Amino acid sequence: MARILIVDDSPSQLMGIRRIVEKLGHEAVTAEDGAAGVEAAKRELPDLVLMDVVMPNLNGFQATRSICREPTTRHIPVVLVTTKDQDTDRVWGMRQGAKAYITKPFNETDLAEIIGQLLPG
Repeated sequence: MARILIVDDSPSQLMGIRRIVEKLGHEAVTAEDGAAGVEAAKRELPDLVLMDVVMPNLNGFQATRSICREPTTRHIPVVLVTTKDQDTDRVWGMRQGAKAYITKPFNETDLAEIIGQLLPG
């Protein structure tokens, strides 16, 4: 069982993604914005982060960059899970250090597949 950090400012999205993560047999930890997500990543050291982009305080691109550059968290794969579906958004997200990018609304099977690919062994 892996610990997965879900960062999203929408309570309904947090609940929906948490349900999928727990259905896959993993532990879910949540944060409601990018700044809280960065702090939770440092504190919890999850195996994977599922990060929204459009959030208050620190957006998902900024939070991803912070997690991917911080020595204590840079090993944690980040997946951007967002409504931003332009190619430029995808390229920018990957340049911030994200390992994958999935757009909302997403297919539960696609999210499960990405989680499976990125979790260690």
